[in-house]
Amino acid sequence: MEGAIRRPDAPNHFMVLKPINRRIVVRLPDGSKLAETTSATRVLEAGKTLLDPVIYLPMHDVLVPLTKQDNTTHCPLKGDANYFTFEDGQETTPDLAWSYQRPFDFSQEIEGLAAFYPNKVIIEEHPL
Repeated sequence: MEGAIRRPDAPNHFMVLKPINRRIVVRLPDGSKLAETTSATRVLEAGKTLLDPVIYLPMHDVLVPLTKQDNTTHCPLKGDANYFTFEDGQETTPDLAWSYQRPFDFSQEIEGLAAFYPNKVIIEEHPL
């Protein structure tokens, strides 16, 4: 697949990054805006299975403070993921988002990007 980022030791595990030419808004179910960007990327990943597409956006377009959690997970394609909690004074939402802050050299294109769990937020796509 042209333009795919592949794991050097397992080339059948790969991802394709596609720019999204739309305005992306991320909200909590109560309507509170968490992030807004016109620089989002859709990541399509395949390994043993085809994973659901994930929308990543620049961390600098997140409009609310997120607290980095202590837990991490490892992806052999992307690196170690850090997880983030959102607290608004009334409610705490753990594991709201994740980011690969130091991805592998071959996956550098996802550095500085964050993704939100779609079961915890509403992700809107609007025309530019």
